[in-house]
Amino acid sequence: MEFYLDTADVNAVKRLLPILPIKGVTTNPSIIAKEKKPLFEVLAQLQDIIGPDGQLFAQVIANNTKDMVNEAIKLTKHFPSLVVKVPVTSEGLTTIKILTEQGIPTLGTAVYGAVQGLLSALAGAKYVAPYVNRIDAQSGSGIDVVNELQTLLTLHAPSSIVLAASFRTPRQVLDCLLAGCGSVTVPVDIAELFIADPAVDAAINKFECDWRQAFGSLMM
Repeated sequence: MEFYLDTADVNAVKRLLPILPIKGVTTNPSIIAKEKKPLFEVLAQLQDIIGPDGQLFAQVIANNTKDMVNEAIKLTKHFPSLVVKVPVTSEGLTTIKILTEQGIPTLGTAVYGAVQGLLSALAGAKYVAPYVNRIDAQSGSGIDVVNELQTLLTLHAPSSIVLAASFRTPRQVLDCLLAGCGSVTVPVDIAELFIADPAVDAAINKFECDWRQAFGSLMM
């Protein structure tokens, strides 16, 4: 299973990289815009932090095939191992096919339905990203889409991987992992909730208090 951080916050990645099993970092135009820095500057900083073995993702901005392809080529010239995120629209599907033929790995993003995601995999996308919480917000079931997509890829496009995205709660992430997702990308605040529990802090404080009462310090 691959665990990604969905952020462009350089300091957050630095902080969490020694703690969590982070495979790499995913970004999108909104995430990059929050940093108020040039795209290539942010990507370079992120790649430097995660190292040459860390996987970096960045999304095209254009909405037509010609410009999407040109942007993807520009991105991968600067970052040869980058996975290019392409929205799964009619133009995006054509883009994914062209980039696959050129050996550029892609992620089909903005997926709201299982068949939509399958089409991106059949076009050649290495990763497919269903938007779990956004589907829930539209009165759908994000986990149902993930389950259906996982089944479809297993049956018809086994070389593609579900990379579940768009989470509001840790439970949504857990449900995707239980569904067998090959990868998830998690916002920093949700990732931190996995390792920040008041009950855990209370238990540790009790251990320390009992030890101090018995031995006077925390020394062994």
